Amino acid sequence: MPHIALPEGLPGITSAFAFRPETAKPLRELAEVLLRGPSSLSSAVRETIATFVSTRNDCYFCRTSHRAAAAHHAGANYDLVDAVCIDYRSAPVSAKLKTLLAIAGKVQEAGKNVTSEDIRRARQEGATDLEVHDTVLIAAAFCMYNR
Repeated sequence: MPHIALPEGLPGITSAFAFRPETAKPLRELAEVLLRGPSSLSSAVRETIATFVSTRNDCYFCRTSHRAAAAHHAGANYDLVDAVCIDYRSAPVSAKLKTLLAIAGKVQEAGKNVTSEDIRRARQEGATDLEVHDTVLIAAAFCMYNR
């Protein structure tokens, strides 16, 4: 619930963006780079990470909008995205993605919760340093956007 007068009728963070467009611009650009910029992680995977974090943060707007984007990029597979958000450990996704989701979940709780062992597991499953970096930034950014 906002404690300042934001434009009415705009869902989620979009009202805060409309209130201060000059701060919205770099935040939107960051999301665009993280979710759709060049990466070895597909847009479906990156949107799924954003959905996972937004679900854990109980942000209805980001959860539903990024869920739709993730499903779209995954061939309209809402069941897959939902399975990740319910229990990523048993979801039908790669072991690599499970390790990245574990990292994203720890970032969502507190950034210092990520351990060297988490990174070792991700690397063991084939995650690159860039993929770990992007996962951490997506999780951290969505904690900011959601809150």
